[in-house]
Amino acid sequence: VQLVESGGGLVQAGGSLKLSCAASGFIFNEYAIAWFRQAPGKEREAVSTISSDGGITQYADSVKGRFTISTNNAKNTAYLQMNNLVPENPPTYYCAPKGYPVASMSAATYNLWGQGTQVTVSS
Repeated sequence: VQLVESGGGLVQAGGSLKLSCAASGFIFNEYAIAWFRQAPGKEREAVSTISSDGGITQYADSVKGRFTISTNNAKNTAYLQMNNLVPENPPTYYCAPKGYPVASMSAATYNLWGQGTQVTVSS
């Protein structure tokens, strides 16, 4: 099982980035997917989740209206479109699969992570 996040980088405040999570080694369309982020010295926090059928999404209050999660089952890839980014301690974004139709917002319930991709927003 492998997860590879990409798409992070440096962007100005108010800008956009689209993160990708390429998955392999499991039946992608049977898993819910979650995006988390972790800044230095802070706990990993949930950003967004999407159910295995794509019909149910969840967002952290801090990103509602700015971020959009999606999946492409044909490409075994999940995405996180991030708009109107704000400056903050550069977090690393991680994706994680959940072997249930609907994903949890608790990082403690996940045991498989990618290497992460860092997002830096300059002011």
